[in-house]
Amino acid sequence: MRQFTAVVNPTAGDSTGAASLLHLARLLREAGAELETEYSNSLAHAQDIARQAGERGRVVLAVGGDGMAGGIGGALSGTGTVLGLVPAGRGNDFARALGLPADPAALADLLLHAEPSPVDTIEVESAVHHRTVVLGSVYAGVDALANRHANEARLLRGSASYYAGGLRAVTTWRPADYRVTVDGEEHAHRGYTVVAANSPYYGSGRLIAPGARVDDGLLDIVMIREAPRRLFFTLMNELKTGGHVHRPEVRVLRGKEIRIEATRPVPYGADGEVEATLPVTVRVRPADLPVLWRPATAERP
Repeated sequence: MRQFTAVVNPTAGDSTGAASLLHLARLLREAGAELETEYSNSLAHAQDIARQAGERGRVVLAVGGDGMAGGIGGALSGTGTVLGLVPAGRGNDFARALGLPADPAALADLLLHAEPSPVDTIEVESAVHHRTVVLGSVYAGVDALANRHANEARLLRGSASYYAGGLRAVTTWRPADYRVTVDGEEHAHRGYTVVAANSPYYGSGRLIAPGARVDDGLLDIVMIREAPRRLFFTLMNELKTGGHVHRPEVRVLRGKEIRIEATRPVPYGADGEVEATLPVTVRVRPADLPVLWRPATAERP
């Protein structure tokens, strides 16, 4: 029977990550699993707890949102430690990409019985962050600004905070001139954003990269060009379905290594947490992290 260490972000989802764990913990223990719970006081603290648990051969459960999942997943990348996710944040986009069930009983069954299956990760390299590893996506432009605003919108929850943050960001955004190098080939781009996506989702369920797969060894690069502000609001709405990728203002490439630069300071983010300014280089790390999920039942937009 599996031995779990749950690493909890107490502030996940503006509530308590512990609340999401209570029912699940009872089900795991009733099934005979061993579960210890550790509360983190920062992402760095959570990563330390996760590494130490992994060194003891335990399955690490990240209890929180995408920042917690990405931070702990990044800390465990390449170590062979098995990761499980307990979605308890506002976005939960990587858990959505894995098709993890919301029902505690179904999630407990998966954590107890699913075979670990590897997922790709993203190595992020910049002057500020040196080398860090995340799970879902790296985004440079108006969406990074929107995420910053969403994190400040403490009175709003879930997708409402991201939508409000997006509206605020778009009203002040000036199109940026980017240079995007994908596997050695340069592409000039003027517009709103460049997203390197391992997961199809970001921003609380927005389907930014419908073709992205967490286990295909590639990143989908989504570039949204300069467009009238009215059209950009339409594109924002189309992110609910992924329909934006069919518009001429949107270009999608695929690759293993992407460098994103801009002619003015442009913010970038990753998994809702990392905040810095371009330039940044991102690389896929194929099959880098064993995770408890069932690939056959994962969402395929």
